Amino acid sequence: MPSNFPSTVAGAALSVLLCADPPAKVRAARAAARAWRRGELEHAFDVAMPDAPARPERPALLPPSQMPKRGRGGSERGRAAMLHALAHIEFSAIDLAFDLAGRFGAAFPPAFVDDWFAVGADEAMHFALLDRRLRALGSGYGELPAHDGLWEAAAATARDPLARLAVVPMVLEARGLDVTPAAVARFEAAGDRRSAAILGRIYRDEIRHVAAGSRWFRWGCESQGIEPVSEWKRLVRAHFRGVLKPPFNDSARDEAGLSRDYYAALAVAGDV
Repeated sequence: MPSNFPSTVAGAALSVLLCADPPAKVRAARAAARAWRRGELEHAFDVAMPDAPARPERPALLPPSQMPKRGRGGSERGRAAMLHALAHIEFSAIDLAFDLAGRFGAAFPPAFVDDWFAVGADEAMHFALLDRRLRALGSGYGELPAHDGLWEAAAATARDPLARLAVVPMVLEARGLDVTPAAVARFEAAGDRRSAAILGRIYRDEIRHVAAGSRWFRWGCESQGIEPVSEWKRLVRAHFRGVLKPPFNDSARDEAGLSRDYYAALAVAGDV
């Protein structure tokens, strides 16, 4: 580990968030996760997380309403656009994981950092796989515009760890469990088995990531004597501006600890 590497959990998390260059962020994420795993970081929170992470000059970030339509991935151009959108999600997810650990870790046992530093390293690996695949298709991360909806959700829940867990892993990342199997099928139908395999790997990892969110949300609620399902619904109504859209991948969600008790009533009633 370099002599100037941060010595605390918060310092290591901050080092990831302050990296704008994508390859540097990937390296910082891996270094932070490795340092924690080796016992080289103190479970201390001595620096504050930034209001927003550093971002590269590209891609241009647009409001979701101004994003060009991607199509369904049948053409090579459409597949590249879909992979680019997924790469941006994974790039943002690196920051989300380390911000979660650095911002809220003091309120949880050290196992919370175990989970979210490991998730952050996974997201860095996912981004690197997608960026490499984009380059093989003659593109690359930054070649197309993207939107910053994931970080907007993080900013809206920056003061409440239960709200962050409710909205980011248990709503936004859980949505990936719903839509990824169909995306894998489309890439396979187009003969793009390499991209399909990458998405399949991401899908399997994301089940574990949503499970970490669900588990720590329940832990946080139970430690305060709060009933988790009703609290999740309250927090989603208060902090999530989108809509819970079926169809849901109930089996994957259930494997991730997100039973229909959480989301079915909100989706049917249209309350979110």
